[in-house]
Amino acid sequence: MLKKLLLISLCTLTFSANALASENDSLVVLNTNKTIEKTKSKPLTKIEPKYNITNVLNTQDSVANETEIYFSADELSNDSNSNKVIAIGNVEIIRQDLTLRADKVTYDQKTDHIQAEGNIVLLEKNGNVVFADTLNLKERMQEADVNNIKVILLDKTRLAATSFHKKPDESKVLRNAIYTPCDSCQNKSPLWQMKARKVIHDPIGQNVEYQSAFLEIKEIPVFYTPYFSHPDPSVKHRSGFLFPHFMSNNYLGAAIQPQYFWDISPQENILFNPFISSDKGVVYSAIYNKYFYRGELSASGTFLQDEDDNNKKENRGNLFLYGRYELNDYWVADTDINYASDDNYLKDLSLPRKDDSWLTSRIRMQAFDNRNYASIEGYYYDMLSYNLKNNNTPYVLPLMSYENISSPNRYGAYTKTIFNTASVYHEEDDSSHRATMINSWNLPYTSPYGEKYRLVASVKSDLYYIDQYLNNNEEYTGTTGRIFPQLGLEWRLPFIKSTPKSSQILEPIIVAAIAPDQDNKPDKIPNEDSQDTNVTDTNIFDLDRYSGYDRNDVGSRISYGLNWSFYDKYWGRSALLLAQTYEFDKEENLLNQSNKQSHFSDYVGRIYAKPNEYFSMNYRFKLDKDDYSINYSELTASIKNDALWLSTSYIFFPEASEVAAYDEYRRKEIYTSVGAKVTRNWSVDLYTRQDLENNEPISRGGRLIYEDECSRFSFRAEKEYSDDPEDENTGLSFYFSFFLKTLGGLGEN
Repeated sequence: MLKKLLLISLCTLTFSANALASENDSLVVLNTNKTIEKTKSKPLTKIEPKYNITNVLNTQDSVANETEIYFSADELSNDSNSNKVIAIGNVEIIRQDLTLRADKVTYDQKTDHIQAEGNIVLLEKNGNVVFADTLNLKERMQEADVNNIKVILLDKTRLAATSFHKKPDESKVLRNAIYTPCDSCQNKSPLWQMKARKVIHDPIGQNVEYQSAFLEIKEIPVFYTPYFSHPDPSVKHRSGFLFPHFMSNNYLGAAIQPQYFWDISPQENILFNPFISSDKGVVYSAIYNKYFYRGELSASGTFLQDEDDNNKKENRGNLFLYGRYELNDYWVADTDINYASDDNYLKDLSLPRKDDSWLTSRIRMQAFDNRNYASIEGYYYDMLSYNLKNNNTPYVLPLMSYENISSPNRYGAYTKTIFNTASVYHEEDDSSHRATMINSWNLPYTSPYGEKYRLVASVKSDLYYIDQYLNNNEEYTGTTGRIFPQLGLEWRLPFIKSTPKSSQILEPIIVAAIAPDQDNKPDKIPNEDSQDTNVTDTNIFDLDRYSGYDRNDVGSRISYGLNWSFYDKYWGRSALLLAQTYEFDKEENLLNQSNKQSHFSDYVGRIYAKPNEYFSMNYRFKLDKDDYSINYSELTASIKNDALWLSTSYIFFPEASEVAAYDEYRRKEIYTSVGAKVTRNWSVDLYTRQDLENNEPISRGGRLIYEDECSRFSFRAEKEYSDDPEDENTGLSFYFSFFLKTLGGLGEN
């Protein structure tokens, strides 16, 4: 609201300074030989630039600006005795994109004073509409007085004042000002409005000051301040207090978060936002930002002193830091540091990333040059999940990679070279050091019949040094290596059927891979980066279905499937994918890694449907090759319109090795969210996340929202469930917010 008041003041300034014309423009060519001259109303016509009545609204003395002026009125009088020009009846003056309408306009050429009165309407270029009873301009437009001014801004917000005065130094004063962004029906007060006895804009100090200001809701005063000031809209940032946030949870109790913004420089600032809580005292918190010509740095963190079970002071805190800097035209350095002092700290304070199972910290340098890419990275992982606490946490330093893709030759063939090294260390002092090189030759080809081929021949070479690797109670330390050749051929043939209203694409896909049935040497080479051994709809047609380098996709195979897409003018878009893999050697292949020794994989597929804007669904699945039972299922679906919305997501997998080695249990989980618009302004949201395997809740919550054209209120409650006995924040948490349009508000982020 405060900024809007200033914008209104500025738009009035525009009116007084630019609305009518420049000094060298003219309303009419005056005939000084006659005492009074009257003219009949004419259509808007172009006026020749002359020094006359319209020049008083231009603050510049230059006569070089010859802006075209258009004018019409029912009557025009020129009194040579009093030296006044009077336009009466439907007066309309247009200059560029500004239009002024009034019942009467009088210009006193002796005093250089212009007066407009009667149903004054100013249409500004930015879409604002200004209404007034009288307008007076003096001192060559440097001073202006407007009575009973009313303004409707482009966003439908409104301002009114009994008087507006613009001084020669460009400062402005509004008296008895009222502002509201709410709709106002006839004879009914708006939902809320801001009143001030006096509003002063100081353009030199770039401040807006308010005296005796009230905030009224349904004409009931709810907040009063004798004095208040803020920067005007020309100020992009300045030190000062921001609106606080409020919350309540089981760990902190009731908490308020005041905010102070320190504008150190145009490129550097700090936001101090500590929590002041009823149960834990003060939690120190701050956000720092720094901007460079070639980069940026941002950091946020919190700190508190808590008492442990033995009543001893315990330091707890977190740090999130991100930085990026362009060293030159080729090299870019960036870092992303994420740290929490203990597993439950982020949950206790309801901080960002509180639901993450682990925090990843990274430092990296990257180079981009035409068809070359290089990177040097380091990773550190901080485990937060209760189920991961006993894992042998790794960190990686360095991880180096280089990629080069050659230019295609006359046949479209190109080569690709990948070099990658990684050193992985664990908390239990075991480590692995790897160097990998992959050289491949690629030939894409499209036949005259529309068949799409891709031929790939590659050789992957690995060299390892392993230290204290324990596998099946046997420890290995030493050097080992592998050479893995592979030949792959991909074939696709899209069939297209098109009508004026719909189109279909039916595409059979076959991918054949020839590779030796060699051992991946699991007794000597630990699996650090290829944990995902699941054949899914996303990787079944890949030549290398592993996500990393530690495991080779050994053995020859053929993957085949059908991809169908449907596009319709009335029925939206639908798609279906169904595929399977045949492994020639059932003993050594990716399927064997998931404890299913077989030539055939399960059927994998995906169904997508979005028939209209109200419904969408994406279902991924895996069917047992023998009895067609569901071995993996993932569903996301939503139904939404203006009055009701429903979304659900479901996931099921039966074995740990099917998805991630760190998860030892079956997983069957559903998340459901439902919302409804109860009335025009009230709506409600409810959600639940349930562990179906153990029939236990994971989290539940809901939100009540009121929202109209000028305000918004929300109340949110949630309850988290945890199997971690040290998690103290498993009770109910409450959050609320209250925002007034353009004014700001209170509550959670």
